[in-house]
Amino acid sequence: MKVHVRYFASLREALGPSEEVELPEGSTLGALRDRLIARGGRHAEVLARGRAVRCALAQVMSDESAVVADGAEVAFFPPVTGG
Repeated sequence: MKVHVRYFASLREALGPSEEVELPEGSTLGALRDRLIARGGRHAEVLARGRAVRCALAQVMSDESAVVADGAEVAFFPPVTGG
């Protein structure tokens, strides 16, 4: 399945505004984050475990156990962003 990933604030500066990611059916937000970290480079640096990163699924704040559906929009951002 394919999901649309958007980045905000400092994550956007490091990774760009968005990208499409292929995931196996039934994947969670945590599995998506791990897949992005596994790419290495800037993804591994800014999304690393131990770094505070918030996520939203379909514009609703969610924890990493939330299951992602095909075509979903996922957002990653630091815990505090400017307005």
